Amino acid sequence: MYDKKDIAITVNEDEKAAVSQGLELIKADELIQNSSTVIIAPNWVNYKKPNPSSGVTVGTDTFSFILQWIKKKEPVRKIVGSGSGNGDTSGVMKALGYDRIIEKEEFEFVDFNTGPYIDLKLNHFKPNKIKVNQVMKEVTVFISFTQLKFHEEATMSAAIKNMALTWPSAEEQGAPKKNLGIHEDLHGFICAMAEKVPIHLSIVSANPAMVGSGPTKGIPKHTGIVVCGNNPVGVDAVCGRLLGFKPQGIHYLYLLSQRGIGESNIQQLNIKGLSIQEAERLFSQKVYGDSVIVDSE
Repeated sequence: MYDKKDIAITVNEDEKAAVSQGLELIKADELIQNSSTVIIAPNWVNYKKPNPSSGVTVGTDTFSFILQWIKKKEPVRKIVGSGSGNGDTSGVMKALGYDRIIEKEEFEFVDFNTGPYIDLKLNHFKPNKIKVNQVMKEVTVFISFTQLKFHEEATMSAAIKNMALTWPSAEEQGAPKKNLGIHEDLHGFICAMAEKVPIHLSIVSANPAMVGSGPTKGIPKHTGIVVCGNNPVGVDAVCGRLLGFKPQGIHYLYLLSQRGIGESNIQQLNIKGLSIQEAERLFSQKVYGDSVIVDSE
């Protein structure tokens, strides 16, 4: 999985259309077989701002569209799984109407904040293992779906951060999952999770992106941009570029690069759709009202 390098950058004011184009460009259809057990993990951090357009949580319309796309592939098992940072995943799901979508599209729901659990050992000093819902053992295709955000601790929240913080159980780690040390070296923890938990398909929406701060108190800015890919490290590297960072400026990406996991070098990625320069220009114009391009043309 981490050897793949196809990344799509698409733009459309209709978020669903941008996602659809991105999935087509990276040939995401090939990821899901009728024997697959698919889990999609949407970013349901909390419901303090019960409006997907705020950028705190993923949009309900696009969430519904992705479930329909998965359903068409006829996997043997299809699951929505998430573990809210506030410890009340079901509350977030119901408050924002995701429960009705899940029921309509006939998906299972698994709350990662509850058991039964298995122990996941990590190449990390604290914690060096965590409890995760045992459904992890059954996943064959894991999809991370989130909004792009600045993050006050992780620098950026994108595909890998969403995965790394959704699996740990709030029953063990507390809410917001800080009691046993995850946030003492958050970048190291994110890297350790990426090492153990593969993301087969990453979908990161910047429509809106949260800038200024994050993950909940920033400013939403609609850009129309969506980044999709079959390599989560590459997807996060592209997302970091949009926010103005090279990979070494986001410590967990630097750590992953040092461990030889994934590809964060933009020049080595197969970028489809918008070029990285076009994406940076569009993103910065939408967010800041002027062009900021990290990569020279």
